[in-house]
Amino acid sequence: MGSDPQYAKWPALPLAQHVFTITNPYATRPAQQAAIQSLQDGINEHNMAPLYKYLAHPTDGILNSTGETMSSSSKPTGRKPSAAGMVASKSVGATLPWDEDVYNRLKAENDKELEGFQKEEDDAVEQAGETEIIAAKGKRADFFAKIGDKDKAIAAYEDVFEKTGILGTKIDLVLAIIRMGLFYGDKATVKKYVTRAKTLVESGGDWDRRNRLKAYEGLHLLTVRSHNLAAPLLLDSLSTFTSYELCTYSNLVVYSVLAGSVSLKRVDFKSKVVDAPEIKAILGADNDDKLLALSGAISAGPGAEDAEMRDVKDTISPAVPTKATTAVNLTTLGTGTDQPEAEMAVDFSPLAQLVNSLYNGNYKLFFAALGKVEEQFLTQDRYLHEHKSWFIREMRLRAYQQLLQSYRVVGLESMADDFGVTVDFLDRDLAKFIAGARIPCTIDRVTGKGVIETNRPDDKNKQYQDVVKQGDQLITKLQKYGQAVRLRGSERA
Repeated sequence: MGSDPQYAKWPALPLAQHVFTITNPYATRPAQQAAIQSLQDGINEHNMAPLYKYLAHPTDGILNSTGETMSSSSKPTGRKPSAAGMVASKSVGATLPWDEDVYNRLKAENDKELEGFQKEEDDAVEQAGETEIIAAKGKRADFFAKIGDKDKAIAAYEDVFEKTGILGTKIDLVLAIIRMGLFYGDKATVKKYVTRAKTLVESGGDWDRRNRLKAYEGLHLLTVRSHNLAAPLLLDSLSTFTSYELCTYSNLVVYSVLAGSVSLKRVDFKSKVVDAPEIKAILGADNDDKLLALSGAISAGPGAEDAEMRDVKDTISPAVPTKATTAVNLTTLGTGTDQPEAEMAVDFSPLAQLVNSLYNGNYKLFFAALGKVEEQFLTQDRYLHEHKSWFIREMRLRAYQQLLQSYRVVGLESMADDFGVTVDFLDRDLAKFIAGARIPCTIDRVTGKGVIETNRPDDKNKQYQDVVKQGDQLITKLQKYGQAVRLRGSERA
């Protein structure tokens, strides 16, 4: 399985979620206050002076864009462009108090620790070998990641990367940089280093790091709205997940289900989401299926029978044995790793209703579940919030397409009743998709109460048109080639 992962503890990504919650207009006031308290505790515990300044500084802090300061003469400076990936909205709902004395104390602690790292590195240069020097540099890089200094952390990790020759360590360093990018919502940095990590893994990475990279890449693709590419990676990670430094297992389940629901074809949706043992164990299934999935005896992905993976899955608490699962406590999952925070009990019932109602064609329940999923998951998660409107729209489209493909003609009023919406809403919503060529149908409201006629594409006619079009292109290319040959022949003559 290769060496144990290194540089896997920092940064503490839950702190970035707290920053998001503070600026999230959909979060409750108690949730925002709790997020501020957790953020303050994390900053004080880890002496995060750079992050504290980045967030709370009276003139430059992204959470104090209203200009909160001791002096009444300060002017609002607005939000930093680099803050777009961390905060939920421009109008900050709550602020993190700035205390100059606290910042000076944190900075003094940082300087003291850096002096210790420098002394350790100097001693290693004089008395020890290359391995000890690299270890000292690695401690400094981890320290910068711990206190939230993005630029210095990435530079320090790069320095260690250049000096180490062990492939596994190189991959771990790149994964640490990816987490720094995710912490600050820097999609460009994450994309760059995901590509780099894939190159390293393909050159001989071990099994564990290959599987960890799947979760990293899947999460990145989710943040850039490539759900069709993210879904296979995230779903495949469920049975072999060990990247607790990246997200909790319950979050991975949510990301996997949502990405699969919006992008997979119906057959794959059935096998990889609806009937997947790992998902059924969380969302709710028959008792026997739950026990088998939790024990690792059955799996939707490769690697379920590996001894290491069985050990990980055995730590899940099968606390709720009935089919009507409403909350699953995943606190004990992955206790053998450096998991940042214990997981709270999560109500997965809206997600289960969404999956089952979509597959079974219960569209009225599906629309109700979609609203609950938006309220409970899409608006509250920093990775899902940005694309919530797109996701809701695409899920409505998927339900419309699924119903209409079974009928030649459907009554508008009948379809509206199936979805639990008004005729006018359905008419307006379908019109947008029809105009965008997303649904091949027409709506006739001239006579009667209105009907929807599907225009199924003629596959044979389409193939004929494609052959004619490609033939014309080939003839044009051949004519150009013939003219070029004749021209060259005349030049030789």
